[in-house]
Amino acid sequence: MTRHQALGRLVLYVLVGGMLVFLLFPFYWAVRSSLIPNSALFATPLEYWPSQPTLEHYQRVLRDGQFLRAILNSALVAGAVTALSLVIGALGAYALGRFRFRGRLPVLYLVLSMTMFPQIAVLGALYALINWLGLYNTLWSLILTYLIFTLPFTVWVLTSFFAGLPRELEEAAYVDGATPLQTFYLVMLPLVAPGLVTTGLLAFIAAWNEFLYALSFTQTPDQRTIPVAIFTFSPQTGGGFEVPWGQMMAATVLVTLPLVVLTLVFQRRILAGLTAGAVKG
Repeated sequence: MTRHQALGRLVLYVLVGGMLVFLLFPFYWAVRSSLIPNSALFATPLEYWPSQPTLEHYQRVLRDGQFLRAILNSALVAGAVTALSLVIGALGAYALGRFRFRGRLPVLYLVLSMTMFPQIAVLGALYALINWLGLYNTLWSLILTYLIFTLPFTVWVLTSFFAGLPRELEEAAYVDGATPLQTFYLVMLPLVAPGLVTTGLLAFIAAWNEFLYALSFTQTPDQRTIPVAIFTFSPQTGGGFEVPWGQMMAATVLVTLPLVVLTLVFQRRILAGLTAGAVKG
C-alpha cells in the first residue's frame, strides 16, 4: 500500500467515524437521559453513562394511559396509511409502468414533484378540506392527509419495479385467457414483492413519525399520535412545572427502537427499492 493510499483510507475512516458519531449520538443521549433521574440530568460533571441507572421513567411512561392510547392511534393510522398506499399505489404503478398512453410521462413527473413538495405549503388547504369533510380531531383526518406524502413515493418506486419486468410474462398470461386485472394480482404483483416490502416499510415509518399534520388536525388526547403525545408530556407527580425530560426520553426510546429494528432487518430491500426508483422509469 502506497503512502497516498494509506492517507486516503485514513481520511475515509475518519469521515465514516465522524458520520457514525453524528448519527448515533442523539439516540445514545436519549437512552442515557432515560436512565437518569431528572434531578441529575444536567448535573456537572456529566457522566458518559449513569453510575446508578433507573427504570423509573420507563415505568411512568408505561403506566400513562394517554401514551398507550397514542401508541394504538399511531399503529392504526400508520397501518391504514401503509395498506392504502400499497393498494392504490400498486394499481397506479402497474398502469404507469406497463401501459403506454398519452400523458404518461407528465403524470410520472407530477407524481415525482409531489414527493418534493413541502408539507407546510399545503397545510392551510388541507385544514380547510378536513373541516369541510367534518374530520377534524379524528384519526381519519390523519389517514387522509398522510397519503399526500406516502402515496406519490409508493407509486414512483413501484412504477420502476413494474417497468423492469419482462413483457413476456404478461403476454403468456393473456394467451392463457387472463384479464389485465388477473395478470396484475396473479402474475405481476408477486414478482414485485420486494418493492412492496420496501415502500410499505418506508410509508409506515413516515406515518409513524409524522408530527406537523398530527399536531394541526388533532386536539384531544384520545386522538393524538405518538409524536404529539411526547411533545405534550406534562409532569404527573409533584404538581410543579418541571419538564419531565426523563419520561420524554424514555418514550422516545420506546417508540424508536421498533423502527430501528425493522430498518436493520429490511435494510437491503430498502436500499434495493430506493436504487431501483432512482435509475429506472
